[in-house]
Amino acid sequence: MNKNALIVVTSNDQLGNSGKKTGWYLSEVSHVYWPLINAGFSVDFASPKGGAAPLEKDSFKLDDPENKSFIETLNIKDSLPTTSMRSIDSTKYQVIYFAGGHGTMWDFPDNAEIERVTSSIYENGGIVSAVCHGPSALTSVKLSDGKYLIEGKEVNSFTDKEEREVGKDKIVPFLLESRLRERGGKFQGGNNWSNQVVISERLITGQNPQSASSLGKAIVQTYDRLEKSGTFREGRQEGREARPSL
Repeated sequence: MNKNALIVVTSNDQLGNSGKKTGWYLSEVSHVYWPLINAGFSVDFASPKGGAAPLEKDSFKLDDPENKSFIETLNIKDSLPTTSMRSIDSTKYQVIYFAGGHGTMWDFPDNAEIERVTSSIYENGGIVSAVCHGPSALTSVKLSDGKYLIEGKEVNSFTDKEEREVGKDKIVPFLLESRLRERGGKFQGGNNWSNQVVISERLITGQNPQSASSLGKAIVQTYDRLEKSGTFREGRQEGREARPSL
């Protein structure tokens, strides 16, 4: 079976009404992209609007080898070519990953196409993952039973304390940790800027940019475990729903 992963980035380049620019965070893409590629995945990129997704300029750090390889291999300058979420066939993917960057706080939540694709992948036995502000996508995803995907599961994201430390707590539309808790997630945040990844069934979330590499490895390890158990072979026949537990 082909191994397919979808990396979703923000289409938003505006940091609220601050007059500042934002976008997707480079290391939160590159540090997950390479573990997936090295594990034999075919990786596609999507965003809410599709087209050229804006790169967060402050994250453009080429002293990081994985960043440098990503930029050079994909010939990235200031944006990433993406497909619109509206065009995504969820049955193609075993993994969906939401990269962070403050832009996600405006265009990931309450997005009907993100909710459609994410719930479908999860209920078809796949892995849902996100890091830093990427879990903003999960604040509105419900499963077919009407419950939030994150309800009752351990989850992590950029913490409220980290948001206050970077001085954007009054700019973002809501505090992500607080929203995840409100929607029933069992939040497992660590100390500011610590590398922390939480695996809860087939939901994998990380706290901040420092957690992206560990999260990428966790996705691959979790996929391998599920593949050995036959989850993907059984769960994706004719798009049939499957809900295995790890």
